[in-house]
Amino acid sequence: MEYIEDGFVIVNGVRLHYRKAGHGPPLLLLHGLVGSAHNWRKNISYLARQATVYAIDLPNMGESDRIQGLDASLESIADRVVSCMDALDLKVVDIAGHSHGGAVTMMLAARYPNRVRRMILFAPANPYCNLGHPLIGFYQTPVGIWLAKQVPWLPRLIKSTAVGRMYGDPTRVTNEAVDGYTAGLRIPGTIDHILNIVRGWHASMARLRPALGVLAEKPILLIWGDRDRAVGLSSAAELQRTFMRSKLIVLPGVGHIPFEEMPEPCNRAMMDWLSSPLPSASAAA
Repeated sequence: MEYIEDGFVIVNGVRLHYRKAGHGPPLLLLHGLVGSAHNWRKNISYLARQATVYAIDLPNMGESDRIQGLDASLESIADRVVSCMDALDLKVVDIAGHSHGGAVTMMLAARYPNRVRRMILFAPANPYCNLGHPLIGFYQTPVGIWLAKQVPWLPRLIKSTAVGRMYGDPTRVTNEAVDGYTAGLRIPGTIDHILNIVRGWHASMARLRPALGVLAEKPILLIWGDRDRAVGLSSAAELQRTFMRSKLIVLPGVGHIPFEEMPEPCNRAMMDWLSSPLPSASAAA
């Protein structure tokens, strides 16, 4: 078992928290919209066998500082991650991103293509998926905003049920999993930041769409559960039309958080991808 170190780095005056383990080429792990570095607890030690793993709490999330009014656009978050890389003296990295963190990863790689070697995207939020549009629209209404601000104070059973909807098999949800998605919600500023991301969702996706072309030759591994209720598996085919050096792995019976619900096959897939020869466009699956 690799020792996992907790650390902080100052980025543009904001203190960001990260978890670090291992030795080897640097690998960043970026969590999803309502998450933290804690979500990668089943993956860090395994990946640390061949990489220096940094699981980052994105701005206004996890144990990172809360800054009121922080720009919540994909571009701004991507820029802060790159500034975090600079502060950690990481020139070129591999990145694994989940959901909204996957969208941040794609925007980062498009804006700074020379800073990213390979990418692993777990059900990344993307412009080709409209599955969550009704929910996004609801949380932009006064009633939705009010309800979102009540979420931190809801009974644990309701929170567990909500996390369970993100799994293909809700019986796999553990108390640790629930804590990873709810522990930071009561910290002032967290819900406001999430709502800011939701408020700008459609504009961010519209700007991400043309940026994806920059990633056509980037080696990208896509991992999806076939029971994903948040980001539709059908959008993976659209992404692969652009990502010429990509590979898609679909896990049967798995939901929106594959690396947490079924960590063993995800860990093996990530390790294989990071250690294998770079794929050519003609060999892409």
